[in-house]
Amino acid sequence: VQLQASGGGLVQNGGSLRLSCEASGYIFRINDMEWYRQAPGKRRELVASVTRDGRTKYADSFQGRFTISRDDAKNAVYLRMNSLKPEDTAVYYCRADVQPNRNYEYEYWGQGTLVTVSS
Repeated sequence: VQLQASGGGLVQNGGSLRLSCEASGYIFRINDMEWYRQAPGKRRELVASVTRDGRTKYADSFQGRFTISRDDAKNAVYLRMNSLKPEDTAVYYCRADVQPNRNYEYEYWGQGTLVTVSS
């Protein structure tokens, strides 16, 4: 199983971006899907999560600005980011709990996509 993240880039202060992450490989089911980010010199932090039944959670810093969603037909998770600030500059990673069959579940990470917000 591989997770491929995309959609990062350079955006101006106040702008928007939509990140995508698609899983491929032998997949029976994908359970929780999440977005994390890691800013330069800082620890990786959880941004948002979405369960298989669509329940979402956000870290306080992102509530109201970021929206996580998923499309199980495409094995994909998305992160819509609005009102971006320079402090949102970071590498954004997707993570997913993937079942290759009914009996096992494994954690997978995407390779990261860089978001740079200019002031």
